[in-house]
Amino acid sequence: MKNVTVIGGGTGTFVVLSGLKKYDYSLSAVVTSMDSGGSTGRLRDQYGVLPPGDVRQCLVALSEASDLWRKLFLYRFEQGDFKGHNFGNIFLTALEKITAPNYQKVIDTASYILHTKGKVIPVTLDRVHLCAEYADGETLMSEDLIDSAFHKESLIKRAFLKPQAVSNPSAVEAIMTADYIILGPGDLYTSIIPNLLVDGICEALSKTKAKIIFNINLMTKRGQTAHFSATQHLLELEKYMKRTIDIAVVNNKTISKEIRNYYLKYGENEVKDDLDLFSEHRLNIFRADLVDRSAHATALSDVIIRSLQRHDPEKLAKVLSSVIQ
Repeated sequence: MKNVTVIGGGTGTFVVLSGLKKYDYSLSAVVTSMDSGGSTGRLRDQYGVLPPGDVRQCLVALSEASDLWRKLFLYRFEQGDFKGHNFGNIFLTALEKITAPNYQKVIDTASYILHTKGKVIPVTLDRVHLCAEYADGETLMSEDLIDSAFHKESLIKRAFLKPQAVSNPSAVEAIMTADYIILGPGDLYTSIIPNLLVDGICEALSKTKAKIIFNINLMTKRGQTAHFSATQHLLELEKYMKRTIDIAVVNNKTISKEIRNYYLKYGENEVKDDLDLFSEHRLNIFRADLVDRSAHATALSDVIIRSLQRHDPEKLAKVLSSVIQ
């Protein structure tokens, strides 16, 4: 059985895991733990816990429990004292307070309830903030500020953590024992790169014998990757990773005009596929229709209203499986 490790966070990692869990792989998800917005940020600030949101999404994605349990862990309160909070986030927060400092028991308990197929591993157990220094000289000191910095026109010059974080040994092990490592899709600077900033992760990536697969995003993101092509995404990721990517998976079907116009209102566009700039010996490229045609469906994940266009879990998993096989 192939060992497949997915590195990331947010909806992109949810999509990858939701599709791959139907295949016969030993799955591990190394998940970012720097989120500071929404329900997760409030719980982090008030209770000093590890941000639960990305861990929860991955647990649900790998869950083979009934839909009722999955819906419960994704349920968001819309009024009252709990307004804006997610039940799964509250559950994980309570578990951490009870079991501290043994965070692995939090994961094990939630995995047991949700019957997860695979391991969910926070990239670090340290409480740290994601920071970004921009080319115009401004520095933003938390993930939620970077994620919502739609006003920024200058590029991110440098992403870093404050304070510096030490890697979770289980995350390093998942990287070192993997046959394939999958990064993306997901916001480049707030879902993928934060994992690479943790001490020990890039070192493990440089030593592992695993092939590295990068799922290219469908759309750019204002304030982070505005006007980035596929090549720019890939090169920026390699800059932080300190090694080359072996395989790129990219969509080759046009996104509907209605959705493209919607994103255009926010200064966002389809990611242009210019990967043929690389020779065949530098990068293996797999192109396919990866678009989720039910773009307006919310599915079973926390997707903000603007995140209309996503990868289709089944289409993406089919391509990834052909790569892995």
